[in-house]
Formats: sequence, C-alpha cells, structure tokens
Amino acid sequence: MPRFGLRLTLAAAVALFAGGLFAALALLVETAFPPLWQLDRSTAYGLHAVAKGNPELTMWMLGWTEVFGPWPWRVAVIAAAGYLAYRGATRLAAWAMVTITAGGLIGLLLKIVIGRIRPELPDPVSTAPGEAFPSGHALTATLGAGILVLLLLPRLRAAGKALAWGIAAFLAVSVAWTRVALGVHWVSDAVGGLLLGLLVIAATTVAFEGWRRDMGRPPAEPLVEGVEPEVSRRA
Repeated sequence: MPRFGLRLTLAAAVALFAGGLFAALALLVETAFPPLWQLDRSTAYGLHAVAKGNPELTMWMLGWTEVFGPWPWRVAVIAAAGYLAYRGATRLAAWAMVTITAGGLIGLLLKIVIGRIRPELPDPVSTAPGEAFPSGHALTATLGAGILVLLLLPRLRAAGKALAWGIAAFLAVSVAWTRVALGVHWVSDAVGGLLLGLLVIAATTVAFEGWRRDMGRPPAEPLVEGVEPEVSRRA
C-alpha cells in the first residue's frame, strides 16, 4: 500500500489489529482452548444468574437487542445508501452497501464453517437459532454504527466526531453484552463479532481510499475525515 502514504495508517492499523485478534480468537474457539472455554462457561452461567434474578433488566436487554438488532441496522444503512444515491453519491452508497452485505455474508459463512453450539442453560431467558461464532448481532451493530459514523464524519467538528465514535462503540459493545447476558452467545462469540465488524469496515475503507486515489481524488484519513469527504459534504 505504498501509494496510501502515512495518512492511511490509522485505517490500515485497525484492519491489521482486528484481523490478527479475530484470527487468533477463531483458532482458540475452533480448538476449544481450555482457558477460553472456562472463561466462556463461567461468564455465561454468571450472567444467566443475574438475568434470572433481575427480570426488569432482562426485559430491558430483550428490548435493546431487538431495537439495535441486525435488521434495524441494515434498514438504516440501506436508507442512508438510498439517500446518497439519490443525491448522486453513488460510489459512497455502493461502499456502504458492499460493507454491510459483505460483513453479513462473511459472518454467516464463518458460523457455518466453525459450527459452534450456543450455550445451553437451565431455564433460559432467551433463545436464538443457528450457530454461535461470531455473534451476528455484535457484528451487524459494529458494521451499521461504523458505516453511519463514517458517512457523517465530514459534517462534524472535532468534538462531534469523538462523540459519534463514542456512541457507535457504546451501541456495538452494549448489543454484544446483551447477547451474552441473555444466554444466547458465549463471550468469545460477542468479541468475535465486534472484531470481525472492525476488520470488515477497516478493510473496505482502505480499499475504497485506494480506489479514490487511483481516480485522482485528494488523500484523506477516512477514520477522521470520512470515506469520501468531498462528496459527503455535498450529499
């Protein structure tokens, strides 16, 4: 990536960091690494006890995981992409759609390949179909929140950018936490979803910036200025 120069090091570093951690975590999950299994099991049973003893908290978590579940994020990204396409920002709209779609398909494929079983707890407070690793809710919340922030960054001041990233991180982590606390995922599933979401966003952002520069666009630092700042400000 020599043509990117130093201004893209942040997005590239996020991709490398998240990719390395995700690969290591997936290997530990696949090989049933005993310390990880003990952590997953103790966390699942501990949080299950909390959920059983606090029905109001459980109802809140059930609502939170639905309001910020996969489909609301997908609809939000589709709506944003539709608006961008309507305003003529077709490349930006394509990036958003490719990122949310590719991330979802990669997550589904990994679920099938790894085939991890979800927690089986006594008297569960919630259930979910399919395989466990990585968490689709955590993955899609990370993708959706990250995409929307990257689209908004060119319109925000420095304080607004920090706040937007903070809100995005809170939403993604809180959704991941509810999936573990509700007993439908192991903690490593949730962490895997967060890491995979970061990896996909950073990878598509790096690729998009390379495309922009090949087309003669001015260099940008996407995680600070947005994916296509000169277009986002007009859209």
